[in-house]
Order: sequence, then structure tokens, then C-alpha cells
Amino acid sequence: MNNRDIAAVLRRIADLLDIEGDNPFRANAYRRAAQAIETCRQPVAELADVTALPGVGKGVAAVVDELVATGRSTLLEELEAKIPAGLLALLRVPGLGPKKIGVLYRELGITSLADLEKALNEQRVRALPGFGAKTEQNLRQALRAATQRPERLPLAYVLPVAEAIEQHLASLEAVARFSRAGSLRRWKETVKDLDFVVATALPEEVADALAAMPGVARVIAKGPTKVSVELDLTWPVTVDFRLVPPEAFASALHHFTGSAEHHVRLRQRAKAKGLSLSEYGAEEAASGRRIAFASEEALYAALDLPYIPPELREGEDEIEAAEAGRLPRLIAEADVRGDLHLHTTWSDGGNTIEEMAEAARLRGYAYIAVTDHSQSLKIAGGLSPKELAAQREAIADLNKRWDDFAVLTGVEMDILPDGRLDYPDDVLKELDVVIGSIHQRFRQDADTLTKRIIGAIENTHVDIIAHPTGRLIARRDPYPLNLDAVFEAARETGTALELNSNPNRLDLKPEHLRRAKALGVPIAIGSDAHSVAELDNIRAGVGTARRGWLEKTDVLNTRPLDALLAYLRRNG
Repeated sequence: MNNRDIAAVLRRIADLLDIEGDNPFRANAYRRAAQAIETCRQPVAELADVTALPGVGKGVAAVVDELVATGRSTLLEELEAKIPAGLLALLRVPGLGPKKIGVLYRELGITSLADLEKALNEQRVRALPGFGAKTEQNLRQALRAATQRPERLPLAYVLPVAEAIEQHLASLEAVARFSRAGSLRRWKETVKDLDFVVATALPEEVADALAAMPGVARVIAKGPTKVSVELDLTWPVTVDFRLVPPEAFASALHHFTGSAEHHVRLRQRAKAKGLSLSEYGAEEAASGRRIAFASEEALYAALDLPYIPPELREGEDEIEAAEAGRLPRLIAEADVRGDLHLHTTWSDGGNTIEEMAEAARLRGYAYIAVTDHSQSLKIAGGLSPKELAAQREAIADLNKRWDDFAVLTGVEMDILPDGRLDYPDDVLKELDVVIGSIHQRFRQDADTLTKRIIGAIENTHVDIIAHPTGRLIARRDPYPLNLDAVFEAARETGTALELNSNPNRLDLKPEHLRRAKALGVPIAIGSDAHSVAELDNIRAGVGTARRGWLEKTDVLNTRPLDALLAYLRRNG
């Protein structure tokens, strides 16, 4: 277990202790220890004595030692056995912390979200100490927001689900081939449901296997051409599988990928050529002859068009661009040569610099930039100038290990509320990569926020502005920014704007990327990884970049190391 995993277990123990009504000092001790471990520069597993960390006493240390040795915690298991599992779901309700949940449990016997809803409707919560009528009203609204499934689910929620389904499909011998379809294949940031096209010569066998797939709560429909199931998740997910013979796979994949607007345009074009399109292929209006396409490329060729990638099929101007030979050669994941935004155990990351570097090297990258948080972001273990200097020395030693890979020094530096940067220029000039970002005071007015970002852009040491609009998909709206002014400042200074690949962010949006591309503003696709596993975030970033019509040449971190360094040193 890495430091973040251990810290997460300690926080869960603290929550359960509070729910149980244990001594609050004991729960707080676990929270303090979690913070100390999460911000410890060294893997806790390598420490001779965990109590050397601030705030870690002998009792907590025993739990940590057990986690390191076995990956389990006896204390956690005992608490989970005593406390109803449904109580933890109440932590999803804004305004309900573990102490209040404990009161609801002990005083009203509430053990689930349904119990809470009933108690709120019966106005029994307001009588409890520390609650009241206003709190009851707020909780009723918060509960509705926390439990009501959004019409469209964020990519961050559905991606792991889709990947698990793909593993299951790959294990079925009767499946000849399969692919994502729908909004997910087009890398939209939210999806209504999941769609897969499955080629098989044994549709009944495959249908039975899909209906019996792990996690299925109910089978909505099952037949030789379609299986629809609902998965048992916090927010239920509907999955539609289209079962087709192998020779119809390309046509079906194109049809079920969408978008509807794109298909309307294609059908109009097909009709003008005497063809009708469907999920089965094309049919000649005059003769009734069926045409099966071996590939999507062949389908577009039949309409005198070059292949249009799924990410561009939105019914906007992609067909006109295809006709005029102006379709971009979209960036591919293989074009990315390195990651310029990631975090390590030096701040709030879960893996060491060495572990992140080795994982990136195994991905085929030529470089990474270590960009831990800056000193003002204390909650994330931000680095003081002295710690940043020590990290630079550690990176210099690590770089002696490889001839084919480089770790660049860097920082994700806060742009402070008054517009100042979190470090002076004499600290920044020593770093290879300086990222500026906003992590506090999001609610300032548009003029103030725009000036904060442009001030950072105009600093000669700042190379990239991270997650420029600050949005969290389905959770937080973007800042009120004058993006035109930000883009113009970035263009004038050559400062890159980030496409943050965290699936919860995907910031900048595709329409912003197209504007940046038109202005010649460089884009950096960063994973914002806080662990080795999160390096995979780059896939969502590349998918979003493709939706924004970006090419390899538009993206900073597709450059080889020498060209990247030349850019980073552009101001001397």
C-alpha cells in the first residue's frame, strides 16, 4: 500500500469512530496521522519507526504497521462489522459529517439514505441537538441532489465501468470483435448510457453471457440482436449491447457511434447518390442491392468522403472540412512523448518520483515533469523553497540512472488571490517547468480572476497555465473568465494552456481548444496524476484533444525532449 492508500484507511477509521460516538480525540488522532502520512516524502513502508512522523502515536502506528505488512486493518474490519454499511452512504450528503451521522444513527436509528429521507419527511430530524428546522430543510435538498441520478453521467464515473465491461467481452470466446460506441466512443465528457457493438456468429450464447455478467441488477431486454442491462452502482448505468454478424460490424459500429446530427447529414448525402444508410450497411435505391462495408473508411469512401474520426462526428462543420480536404490529422495517444503535470509523495501524490518515472518510462515516454504543489497549498503538502531545492537535488541524482529518459524539475504553483505568485522569480528560474494554477478564491469577479491568470501568463518563468477555467464536471462551474483575453495573452507570450486530463476536469473544453488552435496558442496535455494508475488519465485528455480538432503539432508534450527544452528556455 502506498501513502495515499494508508491515509485513506486511517480517515475511514476516523469517520467510523465518529459515527460510533467514540472519543473525538481518538478520531482526530487518526485524521492527523493520515495527513502526516499523505504528505510524507518517503514511503511509510520504508520507515523504521512510523511514530517519528508528527502526530503518529503508538496506537495509530500499530494500525499502519499492520497495513504495511498485510494490506488489512483489524480495527477497520471490527468497526465495519459493528456499524451498518448503509451509514457510510450518508457521507455523500453535503452537510452531513460523521459526527452528525452518528447522532442520526443513535437517536433515530437511521442506517440508510432511505431512512434519512423518511425521517426528514416526518420532520423528526429538527428535534435533534445541533440540527433544527433550517438544517432539516437544507439536508432535504442536499439528499435530493446526492441521490438523484443525473440524466447524463460524467466520464470519470463511467470510464471504469466501460473498462470492466471490455475485460468481460474480451474473455468471451464467442465474441469475434467488439467496440465502444455512442457518446463514449466520441469521448464526450458526459454520457447517458453505455453502448457496445459486438460481432459474433453465436448471438444467443453471447446474449446469455452478457445477461449473466457480474454486477447486473436487472436485464431490461435480451434477444439475438440486442441485450440491455442495468448495472448495480451508486448511480445505475444502462448498457446496450448490439449483437451483429461479423460482416455487419463496421456498418453497425458507425451507426451506433452517432451522433444523430452527423448521421442526418450523411443520409442526405447518401440519398443524393441513390443510397440509403442503416446499421446494416447501404442499399441502392434503384436496384435494392445491399452493400456491406468492411470498414468505416469504406463507408465514407462510398459517399466520396475521407474517413471522419468518431470524435469529430457532431454534425457541425466536419463534413464541409472533409469535402475541402481540411480535416485535421488528429493527435493520437502514441504521439504524446511525456507528461508535464504530475504529483508525487513530496506533496499529495501516492507514489515516489522514482515510481512515477519508471511507470512513465514503461509507457514509452521520454520525459516527465515533477510538478508538486507550492507552499501556500498546505492542505496538499505544498513545498517550501528549501524543500523545492532538495527535490531538485533528488531529481538530479535520479537522472543519472537513465540515458533514454529525463525527469524535469517543476512545480504547480498557486496564483494567489491578490495576483501574486507563490514563489519569487529567483526560485522559479531554477526550475525546468513552471505551472501556474488557481486553487483558492474561485468566486472573485471575472475581471479579478482574469487579471490573476494573465499576470501569471506574463511572468517570463511561467510555462503553462493548468486547468484554466477551474471547472469540475457536474460539480463546479467554470470561473467567470474573459477567455478571449487569456487566449490573447497566451498567444503573445507563447505560454501554453493546459488540457487537464483528469476525467473530472477535462479543462480546457473542446470548443476552447479549437479557439486556442486557431490563435496558435500551444496546448499541454497533462495527466494531473497523483499516482501511477492516474497516468492513464492521458487517454481522456487525448480523446478531448481530438474533439477539439488538435493535431500533434498543436501539443507541447508531443515534442522530443530537445525541442521541449528549447521552448521552456524561450525567455532565456
